[in-house]
Amino acid sequence: QVQLVESGGGLVQAGGSLRLSCAASGRTFSRYRMGWFRQAPGKEREFVATISWSGITTNYADSVKGRFTISRDNAKNTVYLQMNSLKPEDTAVYYCAAKVLYTYDSGSYIYTQTIEYDYWGQGTQVTVSS
Repeated sequence: QVQLVESGGGLVQAGGSLRLSCAASGRTFSRYRMGWFRQAPGKEREFVATISWSGITTNYADSVKGRFTISRDNAKNTVYLQMNSLKPEDTAVYYCAAKVLYTYDSGSYIYTQTIEYDYWGQGTQVTVSS
């Protein structure tokens, strides 16, 4: 069983920055493909970013490309989402997700669907005021 705990959400003005963290339990964090998703009120949960085992390969939704950066520290069992130039439309609950991979994660496949992930955190609220 993998437990994920997000932190770092809050209220920020448009143009500001926040860094989200997601701490994971388990001894094999380095074998988890990690992702960030978000869900705004009345909308479906959507993909934001994903990162491969090694952290070398990252992918982003078009809406956040160039503003958000996903990274991971396998020694700390933690994945991060640095969010810059925030916009009101970034307001949502942000969720961390983990996918257990039993074969080498080359990063060639991009996991963007919620159904592809095995474990989820409880979410952290991000509110961007205009």
